[in-house]
Amino acid sequence: MSAILGTNIGNGPRWRSPSTSPASSKARSTTSRSVSPVPFGGRRGRARPYMAVPRRPKQQTPQAAVDEFWAKFTTKTPGKATTALPQDKQLVERVVRKKAQSSTPSAGAKGADRAVEQSTGSRPTQASYNEAAAVCRAKVAQIVKECRRINKKYRDPHFDLESDLKLGRRDCLQSLSNDRGAKTPPGGAMCPRSAKRVTEIFDRPQFYIDGPTANDVRQGRDGDCWLMSALCTLSNKAGLIERLCVAHDQDVGVYGFVFHRDGEWISEIVDDFLYLIKSDYDESFTDRILFDDIERVNPDEAYRRIYQSNSSALYFAQCEHPQETWLPLLEKGYAKAHGDYAAIEGGFGGEGTEDLTGGVTSEIFTTDILDKEYFWKEELLKVNQDFLFDCSTGVWGGSSWGERKGIVELHAYSIQRAVEIDGKRLVRLKNPWGKGEWKGPWSDGSKEWTPEWLEKLGHRFGDDGDFWIAYEDLLRKYQAFERTRLFDDDWSVAQIWTTLSVPWMVDYHSTYFSLSLSKPGPVVIVLSQLDERYFRGLQGQYEFELALRLHRVGQEDDNEDYIVRSQTPYRMRRSVNVELELEAGDYQVRVKLDAVRNEDLLPMEQVIRDSAKDRRKKLMRIGLAYDLAHGKGKAVETAEEKAAREAHEKKAEEKRRKEARNKIQAGREEAHYLKTKEHERARERQRNARAKHKTRLAAREARREAARQGASQRDEADEKNEEGAAEATPVPDGAVEAAGQRQASASAPEDGKPGLPSGAGDMHKPAAGDCQERQPGSPLPSDGANTTRAENGSVDVPELSDVVVVKRSTSPDDGAARPAAERRPVMGSAAAMECESESDFGPDDADELTDLSDRELDIQVRIHLEQVERRPRPLSPAWLEEELDEFERDPWNAVAVVGLRVYHRHKTAGGGDDDEVVRLSVVRRDPFADGDADAPGDETESKSRELDVDDSAKDATLVDAKRSIAGGAGQ
Repeated sequence: MSAILGTNIGNGPRWRSPSTSPASSKARSTTSRSVSPVPFGGRRGRARPYMAVPRRPKQQTPQAAVDEFWAKFTTKTPGKATTALPQDKQLVERVVRKKAQSSTPSAGAKGADRAVEQSTGSRPTQASYNEAAAVCRAKVAQIVKECRRINKKYRDPHFDLESDLKLGRRDCLQSLSNDRGAKTPPGGAMCPRSAKRVTEIFDRPQFYIDGPTANDVRQGRDGDCWLMSALCTLSNKAGLIERLCVAHDQDVGVYGFVFHRDGEWISEIVDDFLYLIKSDYDESFTDRILFDDIERVNPDEAYRRIYQSNSSALYFAQCEHPQETWLPLLEKGYAKAHGDYAAIEGGFGGEGTEDLTGGVTSEIFTTDILDKEYFWKEELLKVNQDFLFDCSTGVWGGSSWGERKGIVELHAYSIQRAVEIDGKRLVRLKNPWGKGEWKGPWSDGSKEWTPEWLEKLGHRFGDDGDFWIAYEDLLRKYQAFERTRLFDDDWSVAQIWTTLSVPWMVDYHSTYFSLSLSKPGPVVIVLSQLDERYFRGLQGQYEFELALRLHRVGQEDDNEDYIVRSQTPYRMRRSVNVELELEAGDYQVRVKLDAVRNEDLLPMEQVIRDSAKDRRKKLMRIGLAYDLAHGKGKAVETAEEKAAREAHEKKAEEKRRKEARNKIQAGREEAHYLKTKEHERARERQRNARAKHKTRLAAREARREAARQGASQRDEADEKNEEGAAEATPVPDGAVEAAGQRQASASAPEDGKPGLPSGAGDMHKPAAGDCQERQPGSPLPSDGANTTRAENGSVDVPELSDVVVVKRSTSPDDGAARPAAERRPVMGSAAAMECESESDFGPDDADELTDLSDRELDIQVRIHLEQVERRPRPLSPAWLEEELDEFERDPWNAVAVVGLRVYHRHKTAGGGDDDEVVRLSVVRRDPFADGDADAPGDETESKSRELDVDDSAKDATLVDAKRSIAGGAGQ
């Protein structure tokens, strides 16, 4: 089957595809396991391999293990790349400025810890279309003027089919590849052989022939049956297809189209080159050999007329009329808008109808229709008026038969008409293939058809894909309807976008949308995500499923938690919507996102890395579409948020400087404390040394006194003995005089130098207050007892600590010329220790801790912060990276860009169309507010974030209800 609706629906298993080749699986497993280290001093190869010791499992409680797993599972730095190209930040800023210009400041925050983004007002639904159409017409007019000025037909440099095919780039056919196991990129199976201009293909080309109709549509050799089905649906309402092509010039070869993308209309310009099935006669080989088997007068012209002329020669979509061109050119414009032809393969007819009309599509399963009578009368019978319908079957993908009485599974059909005649309810359907029809009742040739019925319904038989089916068979054979509501000039629309970080745990997000209605009326609320088809290949690994729930602000009825919620989407996940009547007032739109990670897809950064060299131009084009799309979700900072942010930054900076200042002051205090303690220990050591020295001096004096007393006693005894001997032995008078002269000559100084007494080697203890310097040449005090002790063998040797060794000069004048400073007592000597006073070691000797001035402290704080910033961050070692598990290496990081659109229809009697009936704003948590847990509005917020009423855990969260029940039981 050449056309497929899309990927298989439902949340299927997310394991790796079993089709991965064994070689790639082996290579992946080889690169993922860690390499054993080489033993010290050993060699690889024949050496015995080193057996790494396995890590012992961490011993912890089960709850701690679970908590650790979830702590590692989610990233600590959530976020999403908003720009794929290096130079697109200016373009994104332009989109953000445009978003800011279309918004106005909000009224204020909803709570103490809430910040409200700038709100946007409503505008007519046709305003965006009119702007895009005007831009498109201006582009076409400028190109026509340029081409006529240089006498050249228009060639689109950004989507040139001919050069892209001839040079083998295939950027117009193939998308960026993000499939891990894919051998070829998407679109690799497409193989057109040539590309020619419209004027070269068609003999008498015309853009429209009798207007665009469903019978014109013929699907080509790609899987865009959903787009063809949407075009068939549009053809039933006059003017819908005509408004898509707003301007063209067939002679110049330029065509301008408009399409609806992410809530607003965009313009697209293409040239008139189209792909063909067959190659040119001069460039073909096999086809030419077969063709030349028959002799022809002009074989190349005959080859062109047979294989390369009119609609049947086109590779992609073609009109039924051989000379009509609107369908292939519109398909080309749609493909260029999305990047390539492969990007428009696979989809849903309802999404295609949205892109071509700007409407809102709802998915309706036949098993979910409550009142089939109401569905027939109020919806199907209004087809082509307020609604457009597509239908399909086999949506669950479980059947392998492929068709159900001629109805192809996983294929989109267009509902053309619904009638009720003579009690018969009949529906007319269209197969975009142009063949293949229903084979049950009311099919072509069935017994139900009579000439009267053929005339009433204006039907004719033929395998053209156009058939009728009964309403009962429609509900029985088709499983899903895609209903698109159309909006006319009576409707106004407001939209706003934001970026949300999606946790793994599915719950209503803390960020929500605020809706304010000034007038009552019917409202259509649409919650949508970005259309990833425009940047196919860069969408990332996460797929999102949306849900919304509407609450009334200040709702007094406690029995009604919410007003309405959206239905779970099973196939069309691009958007969800609800349609209802609302009174004027304020509402909250709560958002819930369910994210699924597809490991078979490559992350965005890997696709950019793989495509940056080989597909530069393709990456530039798709990356630009990515950047412009994600610029919508960038938050616009309001004046209140800016003030709060600046205040928070100032407060954080003050806190940072205060911490640095406290750290510096604490360091100074610690250094002063250590210095003071060291000084006290030095003083204590000096006091102990003085005490010990005094003790030694006292002991020495005692010994000296004892020695003096003993010496005096001996002297007295000797004198008595000498006196007795003298009396007994007379001495001559000459001998006494000679002895006196010898003693005088021995004690006299030599050469005028002062002599030293015999007791000069002893340390002299000065008296109290006797610390003045001795004059040069004055003899040291002596003690006559020293000589006597030396004679008796009891010499008092001073201790080493009390002796000061003075290096004497050998100069003969040293004794007289040495200055007095060199002869002062030295610290540590006995004399010095005695001369020191207690006041020399008082508390004033240690430096006091003085306060720094503000400037000195600021300078030190700045130096400290600069050193901290320049300090290199520690790199995680390789062994630590190897020990990280798969969740730590690649944690959960799901981020989605979502937008809310609100359509409102009101009566113009009470006001003009320019009145802003709808106002939207994004309310998110203010990260800079010091909110209180019991701030006003928290109770309302917690109530609006409660679980759904049909959630199994809902009862466990009804605290108030349980309290009331318990209170009633107690009474």
